[in-house]
Amino acid sequence: MRSFACSGSLSKDECADQTPSITSLELLFIEARLTIPCDNRFKIAAPINREQVEMEPSLMTGILDEKLHEWTEGKNALEARINIFNKIRDIPYAIITEINDYERYIDILKIGKGSCSPKHLLLCELYQRLGMSVLFAVYPFRWDEVEIDYPPELIKLAQALPTSHHLACMVDINGELVLVDATLDPALKEMGLPVNEEWDGISNTQLAIIPCGEVQIHHPSEAISMTAQRDEESLAFYGELNRWLDAFRGI
Repeated sequence: MRSFACSGSLSKDECADQTPSITSLELLFIEARLTIPCDNRFKIAAPINREQVEMEPSLMTGILDEKLHEWTEGKNALEARINIFNKIRDIPYAIITEINDYERYIDILKIGKGSCSPKHLLLCELYQRLGMSVLFAVYPFRWDEVEIDYPPELIKLAQALPTSHHLACMVDINGELVLVDATLDPALKEMGLPVNEEWDGISNTQLAIIPCGEVQIHHPSEAISMTAQRDEESLAFYGELNRWLDAFRGI
């Protein structure tokens, strides 16, 4: 089975060359708006104020602060960001639609499973608490083009789905915009998937999927407006995929 490339038409080095310069990064932090769907065909709701989000900020802050302390205590800046990445990467991959939005992503810590959206919403929040600048990278892809040996039922379900979207992070590290993708947990390496096992905390990681279009970079402040689209075809695929992954892990 072939390994994943950084892009469907570019080599990993060529893909890295497309990373915006630090000047572009500064501009994006001022002007970026999340205007296209994210993981699992997210759609953007009408703009809302932060006061309208139904959550308990103090509780959420407490959980995030506790997790940040647990994962970074006694570590320097490089070790801290690597360990945060590793901890989030190691959360088993599964598509739990109920936590694929800004309000519920933190529940990935309680459920112990999650897909690219809650993983990178969490990674973004913790990196920002380290004082790092983070943007979201959104890649279009098709589930039936993922280079994995699906069972027959999953192949049929994947072929029925339209283009989906993958969420990762772009992080300002030493003045460079670096791709950080913590989607795939180590157990999935045996399936031939591109798990980022030994990230050095500086270089671009591998991308979890093969894009079928151009990446779009957006500001994390707009994540508050994301809601998950849960159509019948997608839910059927997610359920079957989760069961298959659980069986592979022996759960």
